[in-house]
Amino acid sequence: MPELVFFSGTMDCGKSTLALQIEHNRSARGLAGMIFTRDDRAGEGKLSSRLGLVTDAVEVEDEQDLYAYVVDHLSQGGRADYVIADEAQFLTPVQIDQLARVVDDLSLDVYAFGITTDFRSKLFPGSQRLVELADRVEVLQVEALCWCGARATHNARTIGGEMVVEGAQVVVGDVNQAEAVGYEVLCRRHHRRRMTAATARAAALSPDVLPMTSA
Repeated sequence: MPELVFFSGTMDCGKSTLALQIEHNRSARGLAGMIFTRDDRAGEGKLSSRLGLVTDAVEVEDEQDLYAYVVDHLSQGGRADYVIADEAQFLTPVQIDQLARVVDDLSLDVYAFGITTDFRSKLFPGSQRLVELADRVEVLQVEALCWCGARATHNARTIGGEMVVEGAQVVVGDVNQAEAVGYEVLCRRHHRRRMTAATARAAALSPDVLPMTSA
């Protein structure tokens, strides 16, 4: 039976790499897939991983009907044996419903990939709807690590290396980007303390921690 599968995890845990691997495995067997993405780091209409792999994709617009897009593609003689949706957290709940309809009405497998929570530890609306509708939710087993070495469970937004907790939910950046807006994965303890790798390093180098000597 066709399924809607949600592959979730923190940033830097290999979601896009797995999406590309699924595409490779199925295309190597003669199957044709349709790939959707939104705000990929490689630019519009691209699905990329941090390992340097990249392929073309359909860039999803705000009000786009994904079910209608697939139906139109098939009606014009196109082929689609499965659908991949990367950066699925950026899709709207309505668009997630449309992907579920692709599974139920067109009998196609849909593989959605995305992070579950934003930099404030709040659910993305698209991810929440996927958790509600998916036939399966798979938490990726490639563990991203916090700077302290513990398992990273939270996504942090940084500016100049310092964690911020206010701002728009979606601001495109990259992991460990030092300039402007960047992102870093942290364990819960250091996310709660707003302690990034940069601020931890600065604290360790602070003169306040040096031993005092008497004159």
